[in-house]
Amino acid sequence: MENSLRNSLLGRARFAATLRSFFAERGYADVETPTLSPFLIPEPAIEVFRTDFITRSGAEVPVWLIPSPELWMKRLLARGSGSIFQVSRCFRNGDFGGAFHNPEFRLLEWYTMGAGYRESIGITEELFAFLLAADGLGTTPCVELAPPFLRLTMEEAFRSIAGIELSACPEVGAMRDAGISKGLAMPPELTWEEAFHIVFLTLVEPALPREHPVILMDYPWQIPTTARRLRGTPWSERWELYIDGVEIANCYTEETDPDALRELLREEEQRKKTCRVQHRIDHGIAGIFGPGFPRCSGAAMGVDRLEMAFRGEKSLEGVILFPFSAILVP
Repeated sequence: MENSLRNSLLGRARFAATLRSFFAERGYADVETPTLSPFLIPEPAIEVFRTDFITRSGAEVPVWLIPSPELWMKRLLARGSGSIFQVSRCFRNGDFGGAFHNPEFRLLEWYTMGAGYRESIGITEELFAFLLAADGLGTTPCVELAPPFLRLTMEEAFRSIAGIELSACPEVGAMRDAGISKGLAMPPELTWEEAFHIVFLTLVEPALPREHPVILMDYPWQIPTTARRLRGTPWSERWELYIDGVEIANCYTEETDPDALRELLREEEQRKKTCRVQHRIDHGIAGIFGPGFPRCSGAAMGVDRLEMAFRGEKSLEGVILFPFSAILVP
């Protein structure tokens, strides 16, 4: 048992060190940004953790644990940092249950100067090849992880898996009708995004190929993100990486139009009001963008899920030393 624990600890440390060495060898700066923040970007799909900072005068100032380091890393980019990365601790409240969720997790996030989302696919494939070739990791992947990855646009996935022409459903009525035609319950009060997600999560995502990593790219523009719109199309410059049916990474070509970002923040702030835990909104983030902000692509990858895939584990409990399921007091 003692040797088994020791080997697990060493393997985990080597895996994290190999991730860092990949980016360091390519000239990315390894950065550290705050875990406690006085404000966050509004993300309606994410519940957050709140705590209070006690000042010397005894006043209590609310602060929040970050769900990702995005808001601070982008401030570094605006100040001329160049390409950067970090492996950080992140937190998502209510994100617990099942094999793939833990409220505290490790996140690898990197930003590449002069790159778009398609170039970031190549960087990710290089990272996987680097990990597979590294000595001493002792990993046994759950599926074939060697690049190149299978690439599917969202339009292709909907057509081939669900038999739905996504581009023919630009309005909520058409999206609902498409779902109804496949036997799904689609209440009349749904928004377009809600109707899309019912179809995607019920029909498309569970049926994505599992024998090889899948890049699912060119998401509908109606799904609000900070990804740039793919010019002249109804799609955004975004992809997600799936391994054995599990979402591992998310990537954008970053939108740098401050007006577009301010509008997105306003809309997301209103949607955020449906969350149980409220927080101060980082309205200042839009002000760092504009002509001086570099063209770049950002990607975020769940390190625990990545290591789970490389070790052939079927649950995060196989790679997290103290999973929340083991320490939670009823």
